[in-house]
Amino acid sequence: MGPRMRVAFLYPGQGTQRPGMLHDLPDHPAVAATLAEAERILPGSSRQDGAQALTSTVTAQVALCVAGVAAANALAHEGATPDAVAGHSIGAFPAAVAAGALTFAEALPAVRRRGELMRDAFPSGYGMAAVLGLGVLQVRRLVESITTGDDPAYVAVVDADQQVVVSGSVRALHRLAAAAAACGARRVQLLDIGVPSHCPLLGHVADAMADHLATVPRRALAVPYLSNSTGRLLHDADAVLDDLARAVAATVRWRDITALLGELGTTLFVQAPPGHVLARIARAAHPQARVVALEDTGVADAALLARRARQREGLSHRP
Repeated sequence: MGPRMRVAFLYPGQGTQRPGMLHDLPDHPAVAATLAEAERILPGSSRQDGAQALTSTVTAQVALCVAGVAAANALAHEGATPDAVAGHSIGAFPAAVAAGALTFAEALPAVRRRGELMRDAFPSGYGMAAVLGLGVLQVRRLVESITTGDDPAYVAVVDADQQVVVSGSVRALHRLAAAAAACGARRVQLLDIGVPSHCPLLGHVADAMADHLATVPRRALAVPYLSNSTGRLLHDADAVLDDLARAVAATVRWRDITALLGELGTTLFVQAPPGHVLARIARAAHPQARVVALEDTGVADAALLARRARQREGLSHRP
């Protein structure tokens, strides 16, 4: 067995965006440089984080990509590098930049294209809802019971054993909320996402993204990347770029990603901004590990933890 993957960087997805998220990024020279680069690549992308702007699927996804890359660059500037990276939904794009499969200049236009395709596919009447407190199989049965030809619904994201997100028509999601409440769900929450992500309804978006990413040069990965669609480690750029395209129409297997990182010996999870959603999931799954959100811990302290974790791995492998 090779060296353990002690340090994992996690990148959150759509639904975690909040007003001011780019302006609130750490005051760090690498963050400032990333924001300046974002402006050169996609003018306006470093500033559009107001409440109204973030109601746009396109703007929210671009902002999340910028925030994730800025965070990774700041940590790298402080000498902190991961042993593995994973991104939730759109967070997979900054994860792919950190892994070396994409450059920032390739990622931002791809993210904008993805957001535009998703927005145009279902401009109204569709969305996503989180079901908390019911098991995955129970949610699947409920989804089957409330789905009709005119109002489809699909299990879209499995974040944890009792944290499942469903995509579909808003009418189907309202029926799901009532059915789940009757079955004892702790909470059903309609998410601030206006498209039915991670289900077969977006199959044509996945095809278009595969065509777009086919033009990206293939490079050797610097860091292993965990797939949204399979929950497994990927070690080559072809597989990563295929995952970036296809995952938009496939269930996100975040529970499997979190579990695998524990099996691989991860002792430190660092979540990029914004928020703490992925940090909370990792903490619940692996209470013995150190879990930090960069938003709370700060760049210098998170980088110090990462350097120490990797130094311990090096010491453990000395003859």
